[in-house]
Amino acid sequence: MDRTDGPLRGIRVADFTTVVMGPLATRMLGDMGADVIRVEAPGGDIIRDYAPMRSDKMSAFSINLNRNKRSIVLDLKTDAGRRAALDLVATCDVFVANHRRSALERLGLDEETIRAVRPDIVYCVANGWGSDGPYADRAAYDDVIQAASGLASMFAWNGPEPTLVPSIIADKISGLHIAFAIAAALRSRELDGTGATIEVPMAETVAAFNLVEHLGGHTFDPPDGPFSYMRIRTPHRRPRRTADGWIVILPYSTGAWQTFFELGGRPDLRDDPRFATAAHRVDNADALYASMDDIVATRTTAEWMELCVEHHIAASPVVELERVMDDPHFSAVGLVVETDHPTEGPMRYVRDPILVDGQPSALRRPAPRLGQHTAEILAELGYDDVTIAELAPDG
Repeated sequence: MDRTDGPLRGIRVADFTTVVMGPLATRMLGDMGADVIRVEAPGGDIIRDYAPMRSDKMSAFSINLNRNKRSIVLDLKTDAGRRAALDLVATCDVFVANHRRSALERLGLDEETIRAVRPDIVYCVANGWGSDGPYADRAAYDDVIQAASGLASMFAWNGPEPTLVPSIIADKISGLHIAFAIAAALRSRELDGTGATIEVPMAETVAAFNLVEHLGGHTFDPPDGPFSYMRIRTPHRRPRRTADGWIVILPYSTGAWQTFFELGGRPDLRDDPRFATAAHRVDNADALYASMDDIVATRTTAEWMELCVEHHIAASPVVELERVMDDPHFSAVGLVVETDHPTEGPMRYVRDPILVDGQPSALRRPAPRLGQHTAEILAELGYDDVTIAELAPDG
């Protein structure tokens, strides 16, 4: 496979998404080779206006989310704009949006209307809350979903109050689910020739994500043990001070723990019955992790890393986020790519970390200016020059 093509080559996506969750998902599809057509309202998506930026509507945020896409501007509040949108959808394999359902109906993007022009389309709607629940048409953003899904409450287990993760993690988790669901639906359509209807609600997606380990003993009815996974809940599960910095060490297996105790000068803990098996270590997680503080403080970070690598114990120094791109491993694998944007000049982007046949995805299209491809796409749809000039006056 040519690395410039990608496994989704030949798939065309009508991308009506906004902000982060949806655009991240469609960027992943574009990175995998799909022809993603980003449909934006006049004025563009709000993230185009977030500083920093070098030119109008080309924020760093939007550049990171819009690569490998084409941009068309359509005013869906006009008859001409809605007609053009449906003409576009008729040529696409996937429709994806993250508007509330009431907004999709007002804009004429409800499933019935879309299927009338493309019966076998993969129709994906992703928003805050599932359509069968009482919150179905509520507004939602990442912060709200972190609260609703139980994520914010976890910080109060070991701290004074609930806290938000300093990342738009709910958007990004949901975006991953959108991309996966669309790819699976395309495979199903390949097998049986019919489209699919996909719903990815943020609240349920993040709540389910959180409960993978934390449902715990409540997996059984009646409960057979406490709610949650106690190894994760202990306040002693955290980075530790070394003689000169910070490190995370996780021996995990029984053999690794025994080696760690030996290396740390605490052979007496090797035979401690509280730590003899994985089950015992989970039950005594507070004592186990608390015992690490004095041990880890005896050596420098570099000394611990040398020992842990030698003895196959999982460990890493605590790396500041802004230094991650300089780490020798991430540099070697080319995670951050330097390039030149046609209008924005020298820049960096973070490539998709997935390798297909040993190759990373390619930057086939730099992030487009707002409406950059409006005239081009309308011409592909068969619009005449006069109509194109009316719909794309700046194109």
